[in-house]
Amino acid sequence: MRAHPAGPLHGGMTPPPSVGLPPADLGALDPLVWPRSARRVDGELHLGGRPVTELARTHGTPLFVLDEGDFRGRAADFAAAFADADVHYASKAFLCGQVARWIADDGLHLDACSGNELALALAAGFPAERIALHGNNKSLVELQLAVDAGIGHVVLDSFDEIDRLVPLATARVATGGAPVPVLIRTTVGIEAHTHEFIATAHEDQKFGFSLATGDALTAAVRVIREPALRLTGLHSHIGSQIFDTAGFEAAAHRVVGLLGQVRQATGQVLAELNLGGGFGIAYLPDDDPVTPGDVARRLRSAVAAECDALGLPVPRLAVEPGRAIAGPGTVTLYEIGTIKPVRLGSGGQGAPQVRNYVSVDGGMSDNIRTALYDASYTCVLANRESDAPPALCRVVGKHCESGDVLVRDLWLPADVQPGDLLAVAATGAYCWSMASNYNYLLKPPVVAVRDGAATEIVRRQTLSDVFALDAVLADVPAPAVAPSQPAPEHPAGVTS
Repeated sequence: MRAHPAGPLHGGMTPPPSVGLPPADLGALDPLVWPRSARRVDGELHLGGRPVTELARTHGTPLFVLDEGDFRGRAADFAAAFADADVHYASKAFLCGQVARWIADDGLHLDACSGNELALALAAGFPAERIALHGNNKSLVELQLAVDAGIGHVVLDSFDEIDRLVPLATARVATGGAPVPVLIRTTVGIEAHTHEFIATAHEDQKFGFSLATGDALTAAVRVIREPALRLTGLHSHIGSQIFDTAGFEAAAHRVVGLLGQVRQATGQVLAELNLGGGFGIAYLPDDDPVTPGDVARRLRSAVAAECDALGLPVPRLAVEPGRAIAGPGTVTLYEIGTIKPVRLGSGGQGAPQVRNYVSVDGGMSDNIRTALYDASYTCVLANRESDAPPALCRVVGKHCESGDVLVRDLWLPADVQPGDLLAVAATGAYCWSMASNYNYLLKPPVVAVRDGAATEIVRRQTLSDVFALDAVLADVPAPAVAPSQPAPEHPAGVTS
């Protein structure tokens, strides 16, 4: 476990900075990390053709700015790479009504991980037959919604879930409906090289039926014998933020082997194979994610070779990119409020080392990933350029937690000041989705930008929204402007 950085200080030791030498250009926008439309115009960051100071002035900060062209372009890249397969957008990365409509219009499928995600997709008009429902603890209510809507697949995760689904499916068939199409989620025992909390295919975890113990085969046989269920194929997911395709190829080898076992046990040849998602993105310039084309070629090759060895027809493939579509195209804008220099000691050189704690108007309530996963991010001064020398900084939020860190160590211009805007790249996946009201901060809005136009697709939460859930405060007028929501007459991110 990584120690809190204060520990070595209190022990009389100076921890070395966990960041390398300053880059030549502190304001550089690496195209692998930043949205495709990101540009500097007269030193100021522009996204989708709009200057960030204008976006902050209009919508306040914190603010998620989503490059629509980037999001939809990456969806199109996966669709093209998997032209003869099904691309399911993993909506847990980020979902709202507009995103559901983009995905529907662009011809992709959609994965929901709860009844509420499913309900949102259906309310947005997403075609039910292109939706799959995931989850390790689906309730009767959620399963009933899926059955009634006629979704494309229920991804079965446990024997209890089979027990819950069979009566619902039987009732549908009894009234003239078709059997419910399902997939068996298989835990293939592949260890993805990722954080423990986002590795999902090792045996000691909550998802899926174990391949090693025989549970996956037992579940498949049982489902095949249920007349109200239709087993269309198998599902596998090995983790998230994965750069090496070797894990996907090994998983494909094992799950195709299960297809062979199912045929041997039942005589049935399953026609679909969903190999999940988890494709990594670049959060830092040194990250090296694989392209959709590379993933597609390697998965096809692995599946085809294994099927050939077993004498099986090649099933229709499916993949589930979420982060890889939503992540790179969104930037979070924050306004700096407080800058606190902290002496770290001499570092053995005589001169004291200093880290500037740069506090912004958001934090772990809108991006908990650094605290939860040790995630790393790229951050730049956004509202202007600077030729000031680099200063070692830590970007932190305003919450009452020492672990409220957004970017642990980075170099920013030494002249950053309160009122400046900071932009954190690649925050489109799992930031807004995991947002909370900790310390009663409010969830930020999401603004989509494209070709110079900006459209608010998720409005900022208000204190009245939060008060409405409180039995005592429901009828109490909330302040017109909550503390974390800049007043329109005091635009955020504009320095004097």
